[in-house]
Amino acid sequence: MDALDVARWQFGVTTVYHFLFVPLTIGLSVLVAILQTMWHRTGNERYLKLTKFYGKLFLINFAMGVVTGIVQEFQFGMNWSDYSRFVGDIFGAPLAIEALVAFFLESTFIGLWIFGWDRLPKRLHLASIWAAAIGTNLSAYFILAANSFMQNPVGFRINPESGRAELTDFVAVLTNKVALVTFPHTLAGAFLVAGSLMVTVGLWHVMRNRDSADTGAYRFATKLGSWTVLVSSALVILTGDIQGKIMTEVQPMKMAAAEGLYTTESPASFSVLTVGSLDGSRELFAVKIPYLLSFLGTGDPNGTVQGINDLQAQYASQYGPGNYAPIIPVTYWSFRFMIAFGLAAAAIALLVLWSQRKGRTPTSKWLLRAGLVMPVLPLLANSFGWIFTEMGRQPWIVFGEMLTRDGVSRSVSLTEVLTSFTAFTLIYAVLAVVEFKLLVRYARAGVPDVTPQTDDDNTDDAERPLAFAY
Repeated sequence: MDALDVARWQFGVTTVYHFLFVPLTIGLSVLVAILQTMWHRTGNERYLKLTKFYGKLFLINFAMGVVTGIVQEFQFGMNWSDYSRFVGDIFGAPLAIEALVAFFLESTFIGLWIFGWDRLPKRLHLASIWAAAIGTNLSAYFILAANSFMQNPVGFRINPESGRAELTDFVAVLTNKVALVTFPHTLAGAFLVAGSLMVTVGLWHVMRNRDSADTGAYRFATKLGSWTVLVSSALVILTGDIQGKIMTEVQPMKMAAAEGLYTTESPASFSVLTVGSLDGSRELFAVKIPYLLSFLGTGDPNGTVQGINDLQAQYASQYGPGNYAPIIPVTYWSFRFMIAFGLAAAAIALLVLWSQRKGRTPTSKWLLRAGLVMPVLPLLANSFGWIFTEMGRQPWIVFGEMLTRDGVSRSVSLTEVLTSFTAFTLIYAVLAVVEFKLLVRYARAGVPDVTPQTDDDNTDDAERPLAFAY
């Protein structure tokens, strides 16, 4: 074990941990905005209660996401300074815009939304949550544009004197074909997470508090969350199909590794299960679906999909001696876990809808148990999706331009990386407990009382202290 190995583990742990909060923030911001819009248009108190209820869960998650996200940028300077030096001119632009425009947009208007209840005009207050939701989604786009450069470098040139990548076409970076398909795919995955949380909380209250005056609100939230999960699942599949074809074009080794395809095939079969040799050089046993991989990778059932061994020979000739294949079991199984967990969440959402057909109240304990684990499933799907995306690119940190081993900080020792890795992991463990307890506590509390309060003492509004909205 050396500093490179630990630095990779540290970045992987902090990234996956941070991304546990990102999709819920993205999806829930829009769902809360939709609920408030429904209250604004109908005046129905049910939607106001749900807005404040799920809005509180959104704010808890948003705060934790900001805290964990800050560490991500520190990583570039701490353990990956050579990478930062190489790609800084490219990353600087989208990340600066993300911070100066998107993040400030969402943080500013979230503040207005929190403290603007009964102070701002209703339309302006509604606009503030929509502005925050838009800012959250814009933030995701700029970050994904930066990440997509690592998958498919465009709009740059290599300075022969400094050896750095220099930006030549910012529009090309923002319109990278990988970014254009990754963004909707990520958003669909985010709504899958947010819808699942809405289902879980609503279903728990429907089944545990059947005689509550707010049961109707919970039933509506459960249905809205279930439909969100089903629609987003369909969009995940659709965008994932497009993404697979682009991946086959720009990163054929990743697609070959995802399928355990060792030799080039035309037509190529989709692997349901593949067992390879210990050195990862050949296939020993496989269960396959004919023609499916060719269609998924090229859109043509008879299309050609390159294999791992052929691509290895090609890259060794093009880039020099070395192993250019990722860790096959990791990419192969993370790809399948991503799909399996996402489909499992969709199946539970379908069962929840079926259990409430024609006004029925679900009674199955097994359904309640499935509902309670439901938010974990899309979170795992999202996490395995990112593990597949990043691990499948290895050994490249910027595909075709810079190897991961060349991006690590040269002056950072193994002891220093282990120290920071241990510290971050322990802090994140504590934050995970805090996040979980807060979400559970406020989710159990149920929707708030929204009865207007009277101001008997005629205190001037300017002298009233700012109060948290909830």
